[in-house]
Amino acid sequence: MPLAHGVMGLYAGGGFADQVGDAARLLGVPAAQIKRNARLNVFAAAALLDREIRKDAGLVVRPTTEAIRPALARYAGFSPSPRKSQVEDYARTSFAFDVLLAQDRGINDRGVVVPERAIAWERAFAPQQLITLRAPLVRLDVTRDRIETANYTLDPRSETLVAKAPQPALATPGVARAQPATDVGILSTDYGPALWVASPYYHARSSYSSVTIHTAQGSYAGTISWFRSNPYSVSAHYVIRSSDGQVTQMVRNANAAHHVGAHNGTTLGIEHEGYVNNSSWYTTAMYNSSAALVRNFCSKYSAISCANAYNGPAHSGVVVLPTSVDVKGHQHYSSQDHTDPGINWNWRHYYTLLNPTSGTTTILDTFESSVGHFTTGPAYSGSTTGIAATSSATRDCSIRKGGSCSLRVLLKDNTASSAAWAVRLLSGTGNPGSNTALTRANGQVGFWVYAAGSGISVGLGIDDSDGTERSTSKALAANAWTWVSWSLTDAGQWNAWVNGNGAITASSVKLDAIWLYRAQTAYDVNVYVDDVRASH
Repeated sequence: MPLAHGVMGLYAGGGFADQVGDAARLLGVPAAQIKRNARLNVFAAAALLDREIRKDAGLVVRPTTEAIRPALARYAGFSPSPRKSQVEDYARTSFAFDVLLAQDRGINDRGVVVPERAIAWERAFAPQQLITLRAPLVRLDVTRDRIETANYTLDPRSETLVAKAPQPALATPGVARAQPATDVGILSTDYGPALWVASPYYHARSSYSSVTIHTAQGSYAGTISWFRSNPYSVSAHYVIRSSDGQVTQMVRNANAAHHVGAHNGTTLGIEHEGYVNNSSWYTTAMYNSSAALVRNFCSKYSAISCANAYNGPAHSGVVVLPTSVDVKGHQHYSSQDHTDPGINWNWRHYYTLLNPTSGTTTILDTFESSVGHFTTGPAYSGSTTGIAATSSATRDCSIRKGGSCSLRVLLKDNTASSAAWAVRLLSGTGNPGSNTALTRANGQVGFWVYAAGSGISVGLGIDDSDGTERSTSKALAANAWTWVSWSLTDAGQWNAWVNGNGAITASSVKLDAIWLYRAQTAYDVNVYVDDVRASH
């Protein structure tokens, strides 16, 4: 992809827009300074976005956050070609969505804090765009209400908008389709959790014997745009977003993508949003989503074994690994000059995700370095009732059960409601693809919890094959660490929630959420969670 310059990742041509040159003219400074000077780089991005906002809002009106969505889409800096393209529109819309999503969810990770600011998604995007993006329609009380229109409804499990009837772009069941460039946002037929956005750059393959892990050196949306209209005919089978692990497929498994030179015909390629010199892009959600995709490959193709994935230290340069290693990086093939995924990709952790072992303990979150899977605030889910949006979930190192830190969940009452508190503290944003696979057989899922107040009880939500099941609740003693756990094989510990049957029946399941309950109170309540784990 074209090189992105500075902290704001501004392009300077090379196939995308010349944002650096445009900003230099707006600010009256040399382009070289915008590339090198962090302060000017930020001002340059602000000037470019301000220019786009003024096109819509004029010079006086201060627009709402939702109203700047078209300006964000134009600002993205992708292909400057004036030719209309569904894929280009999708990429730009996806960029705008990701910017607004960061505000909606907030960020509290690795020392970076962005306060939550609720986005009214229905004001920013048209209904079909929300469906295509799988945007979360949060803060809707799905336990008491359903949003119904003639064409759309709200899925209470994922809390996303879905179409009641098939949309025109959907494939006809049982009818083979070619690979057009206009099927944007429909579901992949190769991998269920993925969206499908076609790249025109592919060719026939012989067979698959490996999986190649890439780092895009760019954004998720930018990568999708680049694979649609770049001048170099490059592509990959799948692209994965950092923030939530969303997957977009761009080349069918049956075809060869253009991503690793002479080895294209025998390897499936996965691009991961981010940059090799910045480890913060490699999130828990991204690792889990990527590993789930590769496990799917291992189950489909006999020549690819997850047990033969690379399981050693990360490399900064090109290090050729033998052909017996089935899952490895771009830098591990012969005749390469690319060094991704690079020194920050955690191969040993990735190997454990690819090979969950029976009879062991699976650590889901310890909160030692980040909030792990719990990247959204407690009020983020629309299923949550009674608490205010100012409630928060942050890493805290003053109270912990093990190690150095825990997750502090601060619950604040919603003064406009008298409802009891029922908090769906989402794991992996509630997206099963962003959570770690757990084995049902003889399995237990639990965590340590400290309630700094009375009247608190806790439970779990588990994503099963038929829906989401919710556990029975367990009352907590105040001001003490308590270990709570639930058996995945005991139907007496589970109740049907959304589309569930009141029992865990799938062999592989995911943790949907930790549930916190309390009678309504005007006082703030702190709950600390530590060492979320499963044993089997």
